[in-house]
Order: sequence, then C-alpha cells, then structure tokens
Amino acid sequence: MADHYETLGVQRNASSEEIKKAYRKLARELHPDVNPSEQAQEKFKSVTHAYEVLGDEQSRRSYDSGGSEAGFGFGDIFETFFGGGGSRGPRSRAERGQDALLRVELTFEEAVFGVEKSIPVDTAVLCETCNGSCAKPGTSAQVCDICRGAGQVQTQVRSLLGSVITSSPCGSCRGYGHIIPEPCLTCRGQGRVRARRDIELKIPAGVEDGLRLQLAGSGEVGFGGGPSGDLYVDISLAPHQYFSRNGDELICELEVPLHDAVLGTMVKINSFDGEVELQVPAGSQTGDVIPIKGKGFGRLRQSGRGDLLVTIQVKIPSKLDSKQKELFRTLAGYRKADASGLVARKSGSFQGRRRG
Repeated sequence: MADHYETLGVQRNASSEEIKKAYRKLARELHPDVNPSEQAQEKFKSVTHAYEVLGDEQSRRSYDSGGSEAGFGFGDIFETFFGGGGSRGPRSRAERGQDALLRVELTFEEAVFGVEKSIPVDTAVLCETCNGSCAKPGTSAQVCDICRGAGQVQTQVRSLLGSVITSSPCGSCRGYGHIIPEPCLTCRGQGRVRARRDIELKIPAGVEDGLRLQLAGSGEVGFGGGPSGDLYVDISLAPHQYFSRNGDELICELEVPLHDAVLGTMVKINSFDGEVELQVPAGSQTGDVIPIKGKGFGRLRQSGRGDLLVTIQVKIPSKLDSKQKELFRTLAGYRKADASGLVARKSGSFQGRRRG
C-alpha cells in the first residue's frame, strides 16, 4: 500500500494544517463531480483514505509508529506485561451520538394539564443514502490489508527484558479492521447528516419551572449510524397575568366589595377549567384564603390535582356620596360599642386565614 504522506504529497513532519490544505486541494481536483474519469476516482479514494488516517492525531501517531522500534518506552513494555498490550480486536465504527439539550417554554395552562408538542430541531440524523453504513450505495467496506481485519498491528521490540511483542491500533484503518474505499457522497462517510426533524414531546401535567426531562434515544444519531444519544428538555414557565404558583397549588386574588365581604356572596371565577363558583363567607377579611378543591396543577407523576387558592382582597370605597356616608355613620353608631376592642396589627407580611 502506498505511503499516505506520499499520496497527499506532504512531508512526514507536515503540520495538521498542511495536511488538511493538501487534502482539500487534491479533493477539489479529483472529486467525481469535477473529474469523472475512472483513474481520478481511484486516486480520490486513496487521497480520502490517506486523509482519514493522517487527519486524526491519534491515528497518525499509530501509523507513524507502525513497524518501528522508535518511541517505545519502558511504560509501554510494562503495559504489555500487565494487561495493556493484549490485542483487543477491531473497534466498531458505529459510535453513540451526542446528547442534546432543548429549552421549551410552557404556559400555565399547559403546565396545569400537560401537553403534547411537536418541536423542530436541527440535529444529526441517519443518512438515508447509505443507511449509516458510510459506504457509497452498491459498495461495501473492505478488510484492511495491513491488519487483515484485526484492527491491531503487532510489533516486535527489543528491550532490557528481551524481545517483546506489543499490539497497537492499526494506523491504516484507525483500528476499525476495515476501510471504506468509496465513502457515501451524501454524508461523506459519516453515516449521518445534519437535518431538521420534529421532536414529539409529551410533557406531563405538573411540570415546574426549571425542571429537566430526559428522553432516552432522542438525541443525535452517532457516527457510523451508531445509536442516538439522549435528549434533555429544560422547562420554563411563562408568567401569568392573574395566576401564580406554589407547588401544586394555583393562586389568585379576588377583589370583593365591602358590602359583599360583610354580608357574604356567591361569585364566579374564570379558571383554567372554565367558570367555577365560589362562596365568599360573610365577614370575610383581606388575606382570607378560600380553597377550590382539585382546580390547581396536576401532580407530577401522581394522580389528582392540587387546589386553586383564592385570596380575598376587600375593596374599601374611596368615594362616597352623602347618602352613603350617612348610612356608614348609622352603622358606626350601632357598632360603637365594639370600638374599644380594636387592636393595632403589626406591620409587615402575614399569612392569611384559610377558609373552607
């Protein structure tokens, strides 16, 4: 087999950038789309294979040391004797794909009930042309003629301890045990391509802001058509104009006119379940909390829902006409005896009474 450095037309001490430039120049000249001759195609295969070996630092080091006694130190001999030098066989070309991260913003209603969403993402998908084989359709991988499919090459080294046989990854096939003479033109021998696809998300009820969901096998397809990584979905909850949240509880405030707070009343509240009726007890105070059972957030990974908590805000009239003022004076006269029992409230926040 021809020397890979000679194939690319570079010196053995060429830098990685020089090797890359040489490959790009030859690839532009020999690519089948530019030069369809059979001779050019054969040379293009050799150039591609040479760059596949020399373009990877680890593979290049292995190739450079193949069959050579140079660079073999005592540490390598030690590994050989104590388990590091045994032949491990060819490695698989198929590798697990990378995990992916997706951020999704939900409305309160979607978090209350759960939702199914179709989200477009840019990711790595299986190459449909070669179906992940990395080879041009109609062709296949061939056994490496250097390691004969073993993925490893053996080298005899003389040391203080005598002759030692050590194994290292084959520099020609990069340890795969086979080479691909004609890479797929669609994926350029990767077995995967970048594309946009729709991810179907089934988000359960009750998810909270900042929660991370894991979808096994929904990440990027691996090199060589390998298994997909996982997809992680970070949830963010958009703020709502009227509602807030405390765990599984949905919270809102209700302004109640003074006379309704005193006498009590039945009101209708617009919730995520539509209109629900709420009984405001007579004598309700600002800060009182009235629960509506089962109208809050769904309980994550559990059955049932939390409560909707309605906090009462008694609305004191700021403007009264003369007749209304007279009515309040009359009421004050009836309740004059209660005035001696008033107690100042400590300033600051306080927990409202829960009614119901």
